Amino acid sequence: MIALLVKELLSHGFEAVSLPDGEREIDGVYIGDLLSWVMGRAQMDNAWITIMTNVNVIAVASLADTSCVILAEGVEMPEDIVQTALEKEVNILRSSKPIYETALQLAELIS
Repeated sequence: MIALLVKELLSHGFEAVSLPDGEREIDGVYIGDLLSWVMGRAQMDNAWITIMTNVNVIAVASLADTSCVILAEGVEMPEDIVQTALEKEVNILRSSKPIYETALQLAELIS
């Protein structure tokens, strides 16, 4: 597995929404929108792909210690939640691609 830093995703078409710690390494990918499920199954340093944009995403990302949250499908996160992400030092990126294509792209980058 190749060590990939969160900030390196910016050169692969991902957009930074909140990037307080771009030096975090990504060592896997988790996909899910059921927050309780993600909280119990996402691993530390995973990139978490979701379409959820509420404040609970920040809490779950922090508890699971994911390296970043990637919002797929071009969804937008409200500015007040972006501010919370910055305060909690949660990296959030965005992709215009569908979830499946976003996951495939990440898989190529880290394998």
